[in-house]
Formats: sequence, C-alpha cells, structure tokens
Amino acid sequence: MLNYLWAGMIIVGVIYAAFTGRLPDVTNAALESSKEAVALCITMMGVMSFWVGLMEIASKAGIIRTLSRRMRPLIRFLFPSLPEGHPAQKHITVNMIANVLGLGWAATPAGLKAMEELGNLEEGRRQGRQPGPVRRKGIASNEMCTFLILNISSLQLIPVNVIAYRSQYGSVNPAAIVGPGILATAVSTLAAVVFCKVMGGTSIAKRRSGLR
Repeated sequence: MLNYLWAGMIIVGVIYAAFTGRLPDVTNAALESSKEAVALCITMMGVMSFWVGLMEIASKAGIIRTLSRRMRPLIRFLFPSLPEGHPAQKHITVNMIANVLGLGWAATPAGLKAMEELGNLEEGRRQGRQPGPVRRKGIASNEMCTFLILNISSLQLIPVNVIAYRSQYGSVNPAAIVGPGILATAVSTLAAVVFCKVMGGTSIAKRRSGLR
C-alpha cells in the first residue's frame, strides 16, 4: 500500500511540476535529497556503530546478563503467563534495554527473536507441551500483544536517533530533546502497561466465563 502511495505522490508531483514549468526544481531537489540522504546514512552509521558496539561490550562483560537478572521481577509483572527461564525472557530484556538507550535498530533483532520464541511458546501450548491459556491458531497471545505494545511505546532515556537527526540538520542543542523525550515515552509506556493489564484481565475474565 505504501508503495502505491509514494509512487502516486511522485507521479502527481512530476506532473504538477511539468504543467507549472518547475521540472528543473524537481531535478535539483532529487539530487540534493540524494546527497543529503547519503550524508545522513553516514552519520547514523557512525552513531549506531558506536552504541551497538557498547551494547556488545556490555554483553561480553556480563552487564546485560546482570541487568536481565535484575529485570526478572519486571518481566514477571509484565508477562505473568511466561514460564520461568523461557528463552523469550532474554530477548525481551535485550530489546527493552536497547529501546531505553534509544537504539531502535539494535532492538529490532532481539524483538524479532522474542516474537519467534513467543510464537513457539503459543504453538507448544496448543500441542499441550507448555502450560498456559490456549488461543486459536492465527490469534496473537497476550504475551505477544503486550510485547508489541511495549516495544512501540518504548521508554527512552537517550533518544540516540533523534539526537543524531537534529545534529545532522544543524540543531544548536541536539540533546535538548532528552528531557521531553523521557517525559513523552514515560507517559506512553505507562499508558501501554495500564492498557495491557486491563485488556489482559478482560481476556482472562472472558476465558473463565467460557467465551473465546
């Protein structure tokens, strides 16, 4: 759908430029944007390499493992039906830590692995190999929905990507976004947790009453 949307916008823009005699402006804008895109990619590559490298060092030093243990009570609170010691816990923890540091790109692989493990857990429940509530095939589990919503709300202490963008485009104080970013993502994350708990309780009540 997005492909059609972008293609339509480009075609409309070119046609409008042709009728208004602004085709040279379209060409110049395309060239300038291409140059700017390359510069932005180089900037982001350096920033992400730095932070992903720090994450790897933290992992090798055992910091991630220590944080994972410290976050177990939080994980149990957010995912009460997730079995203790399940592989998804590690990936969820790494994803949350990366998101808190503003490393959205670094959080993506861990998020995909967490979803895969949660999918395996749901399949195990349907086959009777794992305890927990069973849903029909093709319906996301409570854990999968909770993880997705928390990943989208994404509490961030250091919005690295936004700081890099602001620096690239000449902001006088790129890090000024840190305070508002913490406030906004804290509110969104709190709203996400409340929503997940309310909906999770509603789902449990429906199952107990025999509804699906």
